[in-house]
Amino acid sequence: MGAYKIHTDDTLRETVVHGSQAYPFAYYPENIWEFDFHRIDWHWHNELEFLLVEKGAAICFAGDNRIELSEGSGVFINRGTLHRYEAQSSAFCPNIVFDATLLAPEDTLIYEKYVKPVLRSSVAFQVLQPDVAWQHHILETLNRIFSIQETNGGNELHTIQLLLQCWDILYQNMDMDSISPAVRRLNHRQAKLQIMMQYIHNHYKEAITLDMIASSVPMSKSGALHIFRSCIQTSPVSYLIQYRLTQAATQLRSTQKSISSIAADTGFLDTGYFCRKFKQRYHLSANEYRRQNS
Repeated sequence: MGAYKIHTDDTLRETVVHGSQAYPFAYYPENIWEFDFHRIDWHWHNELEFLLVEKGAAICFAGDNRIELSEGSGVFINRGTLHRYEAQSSAFCPNIVFDATLLAPEDTLIYEKYVKPVLRSSVAFQVLQPDVAWQHHILETLNRIFSIQETNGGNELHTIQLLLQCWDILYQNMDMDSISPAVRRLNHRQAKLQIMMQYIHNHYKEAITLDMIASSVPMSKSGALHIFRSCIQTSPVSYLIQYRLTQAATQLRSTQKSISSIAADTGFLDTGYFCRKFKQRYHLSANEYRRQNS
C-alpha cells in the first residue's frame, strides 16, 4: 500500500481546500503509485482540474469512461465530475486544481462568455494528446505552469497568464455540443449514486440488502446495480463491504476493541468472514494491521 489517500465526504466530494479564498489554486506533484492501493480513489470537486502524465502511465475513470493516459498525455476534468486515477507502476502525474473564478470573477463578461459555457456544458472531461496540435499546445503550457510552481513564490500572475492561455485554447477547440447522451446522463446517474452511497454510509452497521439500497433512490435492484457498475465499476453490495472494512480499519487504528467487537460494530455478523475479507483488501490480518498502525 502507498502512503497517501484522498479524503472525501459522504457524497465523495473531496474535502481538502485547494489553495485559499484569496488564491484558489493548488499544484500537486503526485505519483499515483504512492497512494493507497495505487489509486487516487473516486472523488469530485467544484474546482477544475488539469493532470499531465509526466512519467509512466495512468488510467483515468470518469463516470463510466475508462481513459488510458500514456506518458506525455493529460486530461481536463470539468467541475463536478466523479473521477478516479489508477496506476500499474510508478506514474508521476503533476496536476493543478483551481476555482473557475480564478479565470474571471462571476457576473463579468469574460466569465459569462468564456467560462460558464464550459462549466454548464455536458463535457465531463477532455483528453489531451500530444499528437493533436491544439492539445499539444495545452500540454506544453501546463508544463510551464508546473515548472514555475517549483520556484520560491511570486509566480501567481505568471500562473494566471498561462492558465488563461490554456483556457483560451480549450474553449476555442473543445466540442461542447456534440456530446453523446451517455455523458449528458452522467450527472443524473452520479446524483442517484451519491444518494445510495449516503444510505450505505448511514446504515452500514445494519443488515442492509440490495433492495434497501435501491429503495433509497428509489429504483429497481437492476437499476441500482447498473449505476454502481457503470459509475464506479463495482456492485452496491461490494461497495458496502469495502466501506465496512474501511470503518473497521479506522477502529483498529484508533481503539483497543477486540476484533470480534469491531467486526460486529461494522456490520459483519461472522468474525471469520470479516477476517478473510480484511486480509483480502489490506494484505494483512486485522491484528497485523493494528500492530503496524497503532
